[in-house]
Amino acid sequence: MIESDVKASSVNPVDSGSRLGSILVASLLIIIGVITLYDAASYTDVDSKVFPQTSAIALILFSTLAIGKQIIQPTVVSGIELGSWWRRIVLVSSMLLSCALMPYTGLLIACVLTFVLGLIASMHDSWTNRKAIVYFLSGLSIIVCFYVLFKFVLHVPLP
Repeated sequence: MIESDVKASSVNPVDSGSRLGSILVASLLIIIGVITLYDAASYTDVDSKVFPQTSAIALILFSTLAIGKQIIQPTVVSGIELGSWWRRIVLVSSMLLSCALMPYTGLLIACVLTFVLGLIASMHDSWTNRKAIVYFLSGLSIIVCFYVLFKFVLHVPLP
């Protein structure tokens, strides 16, 4: 075997495992989307159907595209081995914490907490006072705008 064959053969098992994993996750998301569509069909209020059905259709569509991409042009490097695990744990934990706190603190405070923890988890550059202020004010303005949109424009009942 020449050196390129050795490298190619050592990369292929990781590549096929990554490809299979991506296809399995995308397939699971398609199943979740179909279940959501089925469940939303039983809603009696027409306005209540719009968001879950739109989200489910988008989930099915993008998951199908992800499967197609993995079949046509497989990913060479598996991303799960790269990066730091503490960032992933903090991000998911912040979302779960937000869901748990939302009934008690309301949407705004829970979203601000999730945004701050998510920002800490995703920030790879060094922090400066200016960056911290700009990021916090940007996130706060986005959260408040979404709150105003859902609460006062779309009249969605929020916690």
